[in-house]
Order: sequence, then structure tokens, then C-alpha cells
Amino acid sequence: MLKRSLTPFQKFVKVESLSGILLFGATIIALIWANSPYASSYETLWQYKIGISFQDFELKKPLILWINDGLMAIFFFLIGLELKRELLIGELNSMKKMAFPLIAALGGVIVPIALYLILNQNPETTRGWGIPMATDIAFALAILSLLGKRVPLSLKLFLTAFAIIDDIAAVLVIAIFYSSTIYWMLILYAFILLGILVLLSYKDKYTKEISVFFTIIIWFLFLKSGIHPTIAGVLLAFTIPIRQRVDIKSYSKKLTILSTKIATSSDKKNNRLLTKKQLVLVDNLEDLTFKVRSPLQHLEHTLHDWAAYFILPIFALSNAGVKISANSNYDTSLLMNIAISLFAGKFIGVALFSYLGIKLKITQLPKAVNFKQIIGIAAIAGVGFTMSIFIDNLAFHGNSINIDSAKVGIIIGSLVSGVLGYIILRVSYTEK
Repeated sequence: MLKRSLTPFQKFVKVESLSGILLFGATIIALIWANSPYASSYETLWQYKIGISFQDFELKKPLILWINDGLMAIFFFLIGLELKRELLIGELNSMKKMAFPLIAALGGVIVPIALYLILNQNPETTRGWGIPMATDIAFALAILSLLGKRVPLSLKLFLTAFAIIDDIAAVLVIAIFYSSTIYWMLILYAFILLGILVLLSYKDKYTKEISVFFTIIIWFLFLKSGIHPTIAGVLLAFTIPIRQRVDIKSYSKKLTILSTKIATSSDKKNNRLLTKKQLVLVDNLEDLTFKVRSPLQHLEHTLHDWAAYFILPIFALSNAGVKISANSNYDTSLLMNIAISLFAGKFIGVALFSYLGIKLKITQLPKAVNFKQIIGIAAIAGVGFTMSIFIDNLAFHGNSINIDSAKVGIIIGSLVSGVLGYIILRVSYTEK
């Protein structure tokens, strides 16, 4: 029997769901490792310095910073590619499509931040307000995948669009509020290079080689400028062209002509090697195939598996290892504030704003979706693992007690949110 072909979005959901499972596995391994007799090796590994140095130049950083500043810049680059695609041709390319997830996302950002600031009584932990604001799309879709085919595609689309808008808010917050002293001249140089890439894209002169060369320089300039280098990843994504150089109809016609020429120009005496003419034709075929691909789509397709199956699990493995014991020195107040703001803030914010949007007739429910399911999604929205831990590291940089306290709060809040969301959705389907 032939397998039913998957749409690009269904493939995306499948990859993200498996990524969520890998994230969960990496988190469990990190927690066990950090609380085992081998805990010292966990700390030593991620603090091991690697890099390059020659003459008066040196770039050496602990392994965990290469992951958080380097690999995560690739992850943010992927987010930027997804944002550009969604804004131009996807689920966010019109106000009608954007309205419902946008209203829900606003609630999911505003209420958790407000709740955290209300609960927080310590001026030293005020900077943690951004931690409970973002939903982890991989974990969230992994939870939905446990319900199988009973979850309508429109509900997954809503969750994805809502989480993408969340990511936009998180990126802006990181850029504006979680950057250190900024060296504006370095930022100016970076934006000049970004401008050149935009111009090359506009003039249809985009090449992978130039893009990679400029990307390394721009990432380094952001790294040294005081603005987190992951922001460079997002900005670079918007310089990648989405349009094809050759449309699919022209490609099909030229492909037929080239394949016929390749087949008829074979050397009957030696069919193990290509003739010179065939080599030229195959090169033309490769060039034609390159031109029919959207550079943005091709990069997104290439990087998505790397991010899902390698970058995010490695990030979880290196960042989720918190020592948990009765003697651990936690800021209990911070821990509870994060957990409550993430769970209750997201749940109330998404559900309330979604309800108000419908009642005020600003938005309408997606097809085949009822409000009980939206409440389930509102609960799942509190699973804020990846971005929450990332912001935690920026907010409390240098203060291990606050970082670890917030991490435990993130894990508790995400766990409660995920379990409650699953139960609500499971019950909503059982009642049908």
C-alpha cells in the first residue's frame, strides 16, 4: 500500500513532535547526570574552553557558551526563516489569518509578565520577567501528538502560529531588554553588511558562499557588540530570498529537454562514465535545480532537522542539569514565581484573550475547533522550556542560584502545564 503523502506542515509537526520527545529525554538525562555521583563531570564538560587563537587574536569560550551563543544563533536563524515565510506566504500573511493567534499570543505574553511582576518582591530578581513569556513549540506539538489523529489540523495550525508570534515577542525582548553595554559602531558595521546582503538578494545576486562569509562576520560583530548574537541569526534570515529564479513550469520543460539530451548522448562503448557532453548537461541540470529552489525554503528544510534533532537536544542537555536536593540553595520565592507565572499566566492569558477576541467579534474560532480545545491549548502554552531557559541565562547571568532556581521553576511550570493541557484535550475528545 502506498503511504499517504504528507503536506509540508504535517512534516513540520512530525519533526517538531519528535524533537519534543528528544528534548524531554535530554532534559531527564541532564537532571539525572547533574544529580549523580558524576555531577562534577557534567559541570566540567560544559565549562571546557575551546576556540581559536593566533598572534593578537583569541576567541575561546566555554562549550556551553558555544552552544548558547553559536548553535542557538542557528536555531534563531531558523526561527527567522519561519517568520519570514509565515509573514509572506503562510499563516500570518493577512490580518484575517493572524487575528486569532495574535490576540491569544498577546494574552500569553502580557499576563505572565504582569503576574511575575506582581508576585516578585525582590528587586534583584525583577529582570526575570521575560522568562515565562514564550511557548516551546517542540514540546507543545509533542504533547498534541500523543492524542494522535483526533487533534484537528486547524488546532495544530493555531498553536504553531500562536507560538511563532510568541517567538517574535521573545526575540524583541531579548534584543531590547537583555543586551549588555552596546558598542554601536560594531552594530553599524554589522548593519552595513546586512544591507549589502539585502541588496544582493533584491538584485537576484544571492550566493551561498557570500552569505556564509558575511554571516560569520556579522555573528562575530554582534557577539562583541553587546547585543546577543542570536539576534544576528534572526536578522540574517530576513536577507535570504524566498523567490525562485526559475518557475516550476519552466523547470519542467527544461528538465525534459536536458534529460532527453543526456539519454541520447551516451557513449555505447563505455557506459560506466559520462561523456564530456553529458558532464556539461549534468552541470546545467544541477544549476537549473539550484535556481528552481527557493533559497529560504531550501535552507529551512535543511536546517530544520539539525535544529530539531541536534541543536535543541544539546541545548537541553547542557542547560537543564540542575542539582536538586533538600540541601540545595534555591531562591524559593523566585522558583515559585516562575512556575506560577508560566503555568497560570499563560493559561489565563491565552484563554482570556481568546475568549474576549471571540466575544468582541475581533476574531473567530478556527474550523473544526471548539473553545474547550482552546482552553487545552492555553494550558499547553505554559510549556516554555527552551526559550524560557535561554532568557533565564541572560536575565541572571553570573548568578547561579537565581539561574538554577528559575530553571527548576520552568521545569515545574512546564510539567504542570503539559499534563493539564493533555488532560483537558483528552477529556474534550472523550466527551464528543
